[in-house]
Amino acid sequence: MKQQANNFQAVTPEVLAWIAAETALGRSPDAIFTALQEAGWQPAAARQAMQLAAQEACALAQPQPSAVPATAAVPCVAAAGPGDTLDAGDKWVTVLQRRQDPELLVFGHLLSVAECEGLVEAARPRLSRSLTVDLKTGGEELNADRTSQGMFFTRSENALVQRVEARIARLLNWPAQNGEGLQVLRYARGAEYKPHYDYFDPAEPGTPAILQRGGQRVATLIMYLHEPAEGGATVFPDIGLRVPPQRGSAVFFSYARAHPSSRTLHGGEPVHAGEKWIATQWLRERKFS
Repeated sequence: MKQQANNFQAVTPEVLAWIAAETALGRSPDAIFTALQEAGWQPAAARQAMQLAAQEACALAQPQPSAVPATAAVPCVAAAGPGDTLDAGDKWVTVLQRRQDPELLVFGHLLSVAECEGLVEAARPRLSRSLTVDLKTGGEELNADRTSQGMFFTRSENALVQRVEARIARLLNWPAQNGEGLQVLRYARGAEYKPHYDYFDPAEPGTPAILQRGGQRVATLIMYLHEPAEGGATVFPDIGLRVPPQRGSAVFFSYARAHPSSRTLHGGEPVHAGEKWIATQWLRERKFS
C-alpha cells in the first residue's frame, strides 16, 4: 500500500480495499489515517481516501445501492488538527476539533467581535420568520421545526459580507461564487431547528428546479455571531456531537452524497436564555445564481 508522495495521489480500488480490510480488522479511523501518512500519502489525499472508503462502505450497506446518489466533489480544508492554525487570507483561524466521518471541523476565531456585531446589526432590520425549502415545489414554506427569524444577504452585498465570503473561500478551498448568500438567523428564547439535512433530497419532485441554480449543496458552514446565556448548541445525532455556540467560532461539515449515509443530520437545540445569532453559508457544486 506504499504510495510515493506527490502533488496528485489517486484513490485506487486497491487503496479502498485496503482501508476496508483494515476497518474490518478493527483498526480505528485515526490509526488508518496515520498509516496512510506513514506510507507517503499527503494528509489531504489520505482524508479523501478515508472519506471515499467510508462512503463506499455506507453505500454497500444500503438495501438498494442504486438509489444512493453519486459522490460529488466537496470543499477541502488544508491538513490540520486540533490546535493548528490555518491561513484564511486576511487572518489566521484556529482548528478546535476535527472529525473524519463526516468531514467536520470546528474553527475558532473565524470572525472578530466587530465582524459578528456588524453582521447582526446589518441583518436586524431585515429579519422575518425563517422559511425552509419546499422540496415538493422548489419554493419556500413555513416549517414548524424551524422557529427562528432570518434574512439573506446577496453575495458580496457590502464590504463586510465580501470580506467574510473571501475568507471562507480561502479557508475551504471552494470558489466564493459557489456559495449561497450568507443567511443570518436569530434564535430567541425557546427557538430551535430540529434535526435535518441540508442537502436537497433527490427523490423529491421540486429538487430538479432547485439544482438548476448551482447544483446540489455539498457543505455547510455555521458561524456563531452571538452566544445565548443558555442552550442553543448545534447537535449531530448520528455522531453524538454537540457544538456549543461561541461568538466568532464556526462549525463546517461536508456531504459528498445527498443521502443519510453522509451522517450529517444536525439541528439547533432550543435556546433557554438570551439569544443566539448565527450566519450560515451553504456551498453548492457550481456557481450559485
